[in-house]
Amino acid sequence: MPHDGHDHTDPPDELTLRVKALESLLVEKGLVDRQALDVLIDTYEHKVGPQNGARVVARAWIDDDFMAGIKADCSAVIRDAFGFEGRQGEHIVAVENTADVHNVVVCTLCSCYPWTVLGLPPVWYKSAPYRSKVVQDPRGVLKEFGTDLDDDKEIRVWDSTSEMRYLVIPERPEGTDGWSEDELAKLVTRNSMIGVEEAKSPGDNEGDGS
Repeated sequence: MPHDGHDHTDPPDELTLRVKALESLLVEKGLVDRQALDVLIDTYEHKVGPQNGARVVARAWIDDDFMAGIKADCSAVIRDAFGFEGRQGEHIVAVENTADVHNVVVCTLCSCYPWTVLGLPPVWYKSAPYRSKVVQDPRGVLKEFGTDLDDDKEIRVWDSTSEMRYLVIPERPEGTDGWSEDELAKLVTRNSMIGVEEAKSPGDNEGDGS
């Protein structure tokens, strides 16, 4: 099953090829402006991307009231606190990883995903192998991402829908006492907010932010 370490070498999946073909046809017919498409994609990849979710997680790590708030009504709280709202961000549920429970998110029917806090979904999230296998064998899928959890830790799989999308709040890494919100946000990756990985440790080299 492809994930971040292999996305750049794997050939495009069938859905991606169809989207590209449709995009080219719409541009050719003059129905879609390519520049407008580029702006939209850039917005969700860089301005409305995983860095937004990282800010939410970092705030939750240092502010118990904020954590309680997003667990009660995530969409409303992050809108009021950060102004994060928009497409596929209307009904977000925050689920917290603990010493006893690890959460992971999937959309088994399509690729519903909280764009406002995670940007565009990665290719592997939309793939049929991930969508089917993570439900049947979540522990095995996590191992494919390098996440090897204790056998006694419960794994909960949350299935997103068009009405409900999920944001995983990973466990705060050890050795971060006294860190600022900005420093903590750098440890939060997109994959940790989907739940296939844990947040980076303070000694980890910075990756690509995915």
